[in-house]
Amino acid sequence: MDWNGRMAPGNDSFVNEFILLGLTDQPDLQLPLFFLFLGIYIVTVLGNLGLIILIVLNSHLHTPMYFFLFNLSSIDLCYSSVFTPKMLSNFISKKNIISYMGCMTQLYFYCFFVISECFLLTSMAYDRYVAICKPLLYNVIMSPKVCSSLMFGCYLMAFSGAMAHTGCMLRLTFCDANTINHYFCDILPLLQLSCTSTYINELEMFIVVGINIIVPSFTIFVSYGLILSNILHVKSTEGRSKAFSTCSSHIIAVSLFFGSGAFMYLKPSSAVSMDEGKISSVFYTNTVPFLNPLIYSVRNKDVKHALRKTLRRRQF
Repeated sequence: MDWNGRMAPGNDSFVNEFILLGLTDQPDLQLPLFFLFLGIYIVTVLGNLGLIILIVLNSHLHTPMYFFLFNLSSIDLCYSSVFTPKMLSNFISKKNIISYMGCMTQLYFYCFFVISECFLLTSMAYDRYVAICKPLLYNVIMSPKVCSSLMFGCYLMAFSGAMAHTGCMLRLTFCDANTINHYFCDILPLLQLSCTSTYINELEMFIVVGINIIVPSFTIFVSYGLILSNILHVKSTEGRSKAFSTCSSHIIAVSLFFGSGAFMYLKPSSAVSMDEGKISSVFYTNTVPFLNPLIYSVRNKDVKHALRKTLRRRQF
């Protein structure tokens, strides 16, 4: 315990709470941003929850593609709920405080769901590759056992990465500085508050984030390279158009998610402006979970059919 009566929560830290500066310090923008992000969060929750319910209730959606989509919606639903409620309360609170353990817990689950999504998007790219390039073997290759193994691998990588990030953060000492220049407990803003060396943390972050971005990105790039090669050999214009339509939505989501993540984390912490970091964070913490249900359902005939079928069933 220090002279002010603050006790270290399990390590050498003198800080038992942090102050979140939030997305902006402009008073006039707080209320408009509150309603904007509240609207985004409501659509995110309803969209992902709706997709989960549709997939569960309609047996014709019990396929590998929708198995992965079910997991993606579940991750996005949990992922957006890790920090958005706190972010919304910060817009209308005068002092935005989060406890030390609350901050570390938020960091762990944030890392877990982000890494899960990285590898899930990779699995979905592989699923599309098999569907388009090896359609006759699709049911054999993408068996329930294979799909379950891929998801287990996603969550195992997420658990390992989240433990590495959070474990390294717990070893740092935070002295008097406790103001986080962000709207949630992210890695880089926390590193800037440490009064001990962050070299090991930066090295760990570069290695773990590098693996979690480069390996999935390379796999996705190869998968879509093979898909593109296959599509160019399709003589039917309709078949080519359908294949492009199937892949384009996924490519947009992947580019937005991995691009903003690479911009934020694959640079030294000293080279990242926190204002730039906040804007980049909004893309993969709010925009991607918000867009995913729209991307994968609005243009999807199977989902539209399932929705109409479910609504008719409720009427009778």
